[in-house]
Amino acid sequence: MDIFNGLMLGFSTATTFGNFLYCFLGVLLGTAVGVLPGLGPIATISMLLPFTFGLPVDTALIMLAGIFYGSQYGGSTTAILMNLPGEASSVVTTLDGHEMAKQGKAGRALAAAAIGSFFAGTVGTLFIAIAAPLLAGLALTFGPAEYFSLIVLGLITSMVLASGSLLTALGMALFGMMLGMIGTDVNSGAARFTFGTPNLLDGLDFVVVATGVFGLGEVLANLENERSRSAGIAQVSSLFPTREDWKRMAAPILRGTGIGVLLGVLPGAGVLLASFSAYALEKKVSRHSAEFGKGAIEGVAAPEAANNAAAQTCFIPMLTLGLPGTATMALMIGALVVQGVQPGPEILTQQPALFWGLVVSMWLGNLMLLFLNLPLVGVWAKLISVPYHYLFPMICVFVAIGVYSINNSVFDVYMMALFGVLGYFFKKVGAEPAPLILAMILGPMAEEYLRRALLISHGDASVFFTSPLSLGTLIVAALLLLSIISPRFRKVREEGLQEVD
Repeated sequence: MDIFNGLMLGFSTATTFGNFLYCFLGVLLGTAVGVLPGLGPIATISMLLPFTFGLPVDTALIMLAGIFYGSQYGGSTTAILMNLPGEASSVVTTLDGHEMAKQGKAGRALAAAAIGSFFAGTVGTLFIAIAAPLLAGLALTFGPAEYFSLIVLGLITSMVLASGSLLTALGMALFGMMLGMIGTDVNSGAARFTFGTPNLLDGLDFVVVATGVFGLGEVLANLENERSRSAGIAQVSSLFPTREDWKRMAAPILRGTGIGVLLGVLPGAGVLLASFSAYALEKKVSRHSAEFGKGAIEGVAAPEAANNAAAQTCFIPMLTLGLPGTATMALMIGALVVQGVQPGPEILTQQPALFWGLVVSMWLGNLMLLFLNLPLVGVWAKLISVPYHYLFPMICVFVAIGVYSINNSVFDVYMMALFGVLGYFFKKVGAEPAPLILAMILGPMAEEYLRRALLISHGDASVFFTSPLSLGTLIVAALLLLSIISPRFRKVREEGLQEVD
């Protein structure tokens, strides 16, 4: 199927009443989630996963995707107006966005963020439409050895880019792989790490773990930070950028979009790295570099374009290779697998309406967000004033019902509570849970492809080094590991993490 026919199929799928409605619901929830500090898209998607199982698979994925890229829009609103980034990727927007707000330029900063986000989202969507079929065609030539090497690279990248110490990230990844091994071994039929509990014979439900660690864990952590949520809201006057603003932000939006498109495809990179990379680049190349940190519109437009472009293109490895590059994409894979759809290169031929419907819905969702964010900016800014002690009981009941409904099992609710406490503990000790979730998904996949490759080669481990693609991927992974040992890399990484904090 060529791109034109694919897009026509996508329009017919995305514009059905149900899909259009859930796309709107997703971006609306995403904006609200982005506005509220602490309640990110990962937590929201994990809490909503059980409720999507009764929906058609294309409708469920369209809504969940809307939550993800919609949160990138919402995060910039409170970052600019209140100096409170709703999303981690919006931290860099506060540096110049809030300074512009204090100078009476809040409307222009919001417009720059919205325009840059819409343009980048549109380009990212077009990139998916062009690049994903090509990558899927290449992926059809992959064997077990190539897939195993790609998974190794994805796990190492997620550890390198995770916040906190590298040793902690490694420990979280190993813990996630151990959780993924719980259950009955597919090849031998032997029970592994079940401790004699029949409830664990089928393994830990991914949704239960994700809902506990991200959903309930975030709720518990936010209960400590309610007082820090109060802040003054900057007044919004004109929402139209001046002619000088257009001149200054056009090139940064283009550069930020390019950075976001490229980094979004890389496993483990995600929107946070894209936004900080775009800001760092603009600070170096801009003719107004002295204004950065003091209200430069380039410091708003570039990172907002980058994080929205990355939010679109990070779907490419998930859809075409079946490999999640971020924790959010791991949740998306979980949603597809539960619905009986296996992400990978064959999804374009076996589920063309799903793939192209998602692509077109992303463009429609970005268009909805452009009209949702600017006119309703006052509403979003006031949403943060809702006392959290009114929100968290409803969230807890909501997630408990959702988890119970998966298997009608009280055991799942208990496990969610356990992982909720663990998620809170991870927050307190500064351990990033994203490598754990990625490893829980990728670990069993790596084991399966490792076994397949060794069976095909009759136990000859050189199969991972005779394939050029597998060898090249492992070399990149090895270079990443060596860079971890480098004192210079550690210094740069620690400086970057201090900026994030």
